Amino acid sequence: MQLNKFAGYLEKLEKTPSRLEITRILSNLLKETPTSEIDKVVFLSLGILAPNYEGTILNLAEKMMIRVLMLGFGKSENEVKVLYKASGDLGNVAEELGKRQGVKDKSLTVAEVYDKLLEIAEDGGGGSQDRKIEKMAKILTEIDPLSARYIARIPVGRLRLGFSEKTVIDALSSESGIPEREIENAFNIRPNIGYIARLVKEKNIKDAKPEIGVPVVPMLAQRLNSTDAMIKKMGKVSVEPKFDGLRIFIHYRKKDNLVKIFTRNMNAINLDTFPELKDVGKYIKASEAILDSEAIGVDPKRAMFLDFQKTIQRRRKHEIEKNASEIPLQFQVFDILLFDGKSLIGVPYTERRGILEKVAVNGSLLRVDENTITNDPEVIKNMHEKYLKMGLEGVVVKKANGTYVSGRTGWNWVKMKEVEGKRGKLSDTIDCVIMGYTSGKGKRTGFGMGQFLAGIRDGDTFKSVTKVGTGLSDEQFRELKARLTKIQVKEKPKEYIVNKDLYPDFWVTPSVVIELAADEITVSPKHTAGLALRFPRLIRFRDDRSVIDVTTVNELHDLLKLQ
Repeated sequence: MQLNKFAGYLEKLEKTPSRLEITRILSNLLKETPTSEIDKVVFLSLGILAPNYEGTILNLAEKMMIRVLMLGFGKSENEVKVLYKASGDLGNVAEELGKRQGVKDKSLTVAEVYDKLLEIAEDGGGGSQDRKIEKMAKILTEIDPLSARYIARIPVGRLRLGFSEKTVIDALSSESGIPEREIENAFNIRPNIGYIARLVKEKNIKDAKPEIGVPVVPMLAQRLNSTDAMIKKMGKVSVEPKFDGLRIFIHYRKKDNLVKIFTRNMNAINLDTFPELKDVGKYIKASEAILDSEAIGVDPKRAMFLDFQKTIQRRRKHEIEKNASEIPLQFQVFDILLFDGKSLIGVPYTERRGILEKVAVNGSLLRVDENTITNDPEVIKNMHEKYLKMGLEGVVVKKANGTYVSGRTGWNWVKMKEVEGKRGKLSDTIDCVIMGYTSGKGKRTGFGMGQFLAGIRDGDTFKSVTKVGTGLSDEQFRELKARLTKIQVKEKPKEYIVNKDLYPDFWVTPSVVIELAADEITVSPKHTAGLALRFPRLIRFRDDRSVIDVTTVNELHDLLKLQ
């Protein structure tokens, strides 16, 4: 596909507010794209070069992109900055400078430009920054102005088209006739949207299966506060302890002693962060396996588990060795998704559990969670109280014959509502994304912010649910301001749906996830989620979660019913 034709589609997508129309345009784009280019077209339409877990980034921040534009179009720093200040968008600056430069060669294809961008991303070592700038400048001077608008936005992560993999899946379904759920299931197993698009084009969607080194979208627990309802919905269940740790997926392959670690939001973690796992193969009886676990910090002096905030210190880049010695980890293993090349995604839980107990060697590093099989609601209650007294978070209840279903779908896993009053009157917490913030007044002028607008997810959009200005320490205000300044944008992101009277002073891109407590959920005519949080308070930043993991509108309605 010619790049200028692809850019024409992106312009249509940028101008379209309707979600249905965006899906239709995307569907037409995918229909016209040859199989050989489908992965590259999908990636670039999302403003990426590869799935996030691969860590393939251009590494050209805003200041470097200004140098790119200076070099490519022969302009001074001041000239570029004046244009940037006026438009607030480096892509628009690239387009304007491209128009001034004159006619460009329009014969480049999407694949050719993608390969050039990938070469930039993979360039490292001494002098790589200068080489990256030179290569990027050369690309922008070789392509037409409209294409330059979108290609220049990719390095700074601001393509601004307002859709995600979910919309791409909808468009793939519309174009191919394959049911959306079938494509989504394949994506959950192999969350590489370019790979999935190719499978759809080749009519091989059923070929998707877990692979060592590729994260699986995790299964999440629903919430219920009635053990009778649990048995009614799930039948026979496995009752297991719920730990307050860090969700970790362990990938192991024996033949080359490969060990890969992923968080619940599918980010890869360097093994140096968790050095205990370098020799995890000694404790896995398999040629290859994918284990689902919870990393728990252990206090060696008092022989007790540490809370989440202590455990997550192990992910800090500094003092890793010191933290590793002071906070040793135990990995509570509770599921297995791949065993010796065989996918266990569709295998009933009790069967997966039996395989897990044979594969994982119990010890100080790996520990298979204890479990109780029952169909008695009273047993669940008793186990919940038992684990709470042990300092854990109660129980997770799992459908005995349930398969591994990514996301918070169906009634395969359920967690008990937290004990009333533990974190406020509302007995569960909400994960939200920060949408924007307002300037501070009084003491808070020193922080640069007074309160922030938080939202929850509804498909590919985010809807406001509350404003938060309490529950933050001075240190948290400063930290949050520093985080938000880096992702601040001039205009409201396209995926945000917010009533105008709630607009903040500054918008930010959806990336910072926080956990909130509140007194209660109320119906709201102002907030676009239709619900609001009363007296919200910040509990913690959730760096272990992505914006895909935030609470959905449907989940908040479920919590309202539980309330």
